[in-house]
Amino acid sequence: MAKSSAIKRCLFLFMLIFPHFSTLALTEDGLVANGDFEARPSNGFPSEAIADGPTEIPSWRTKGRVELVSSGEKVSGGMLLIVPGGSKAVRLGNDAEISQEVTVEKGSTYAVTFSAARTCAQLESLNVSVPPASQSVDLQTLYNVQGWDPYSISFEAEEDKVPLVFRNTGMEDDPECGPIIDDIAIKKLITPDQPKDNAVVNSGFEFGPWMFQNVSLGVLLPTNLDEETSPLPGWMVESTRAVRYIDSNHYAVPEGKRAVELVSGKEGIISQMVETRPDKLYSLTFFLGHAGDKCKEPLAVMAFAGDQAQNFHYTPDSNSTFQVASVNFTAKAERTRIAFYSVYYNTRTDDMSSLCGPVVDDVRVWVSTERKKQESRREVKEKRRFHHRRPKRRHDHEQGQSQNKKTS
Repeated sequence: MAKSSAIKRCLFLFMLIFPHFSTLALTEDGLVANGDFEARPSNGFPSEAIADGPTEIPSWRTKGRVELVSSGEKVSGGMLLIVPGGSKAVRLGNDAEISQEVTVEKGSTYAVTFSAARTCAQLESLNVSVPPASQSVDLQTLYNVQGWDPYSISFEAEEDKVPLVFRNTGMEDDPECGPIIDDIAIKKLITPDQPKDNAVVNSGFEFGPWMFQNVSLGVLLPTNLDEETSPLPGWMVESTRAVRYIDSNHYAVPEGKRAVELVSGKEGIISQMVETRPDKLYSLTFFLGHAGDKCKEPLAVMAFAGDQAQNFHYTPDSNSTFQVASVNFTAKAERTRIAFYSVYYNTRTDDMSSLCGPVVDDVRVWVSTERKKQESRREVKEKRRFHHRRPKRRHDHEQGQSQNKKTS
């Protein structure tokens, strides 16, 4: 009897303590709670609800006109609503917002990835904030014919618990207008250590925001002028439009698993301030490539290194989807700006509307005395790739010759 009472007391204490520890659990990388809006409200989805009233969205707080919309749903004028993923998404009316409290690590930097589409006006935008940080994402430009895109913004956590807020700041005459959002995910960002032989941080773009494996559109990185708090650690996105963060699962990536596609011409610039020594001669090298997404050529990149600027055209090669480009420059200060943008405004050949462009990867800046060592390493790597392909072709040729002998 005494043993049974002791067990009960232990269970009671555990039930009191467990909720406290559970609130301290950090939000895991990936979808936030009901980030895809597929969870069924207690009173059913709008089409199932018996009575009219405020939209209930599990795990989210709402303010203003917030609607759960379904894939294939029509609004006034017969327009078909676009739901980025699954069967449900959220539409925000004038001055409406949704918010959720997420548990994070104070002082760490996070990236929030989400999918968004506009419904009516070209000037629709979405404000994403983790107070006091706030950023507006312009939805005016349609980057592909699907009508929606994944985006990512970043923030530094000032507390252990922070509100994640999505708000429509627009004021449209039509109450059925307003941006649609879906698939909201979060990821803690890690800035890689700077290598000894390269002044560029995150040179291969391997460290970046959350990417959904089943989404083939990459992630758009809108303007972000703070390299300390960027969804792409070490890099800034300048100018007025976005660049696209791509993965090797859906695109041709020169090196590793990630790269950047410059999809906005001169209006989408990536840059970084790298540490240099004044009056030293440096080399900037990078991989210039084609994403393999049917992007119409010509493809070209303008590369900047300090006071030097050079135009590089991508030259198609049957043995590779990329090439090495380089710029020599003399550093004038302890920090030197390097930057890239696409010379042309390119679209895909299959739909003539989806925006695309050249790919940049494996960006390196080193003192010129180190250049030959680096180039020899790259040459060895290229030879290995080339010879890896050659045996198969030689074998195919020999098979063809033996087959011809048999035939003759």
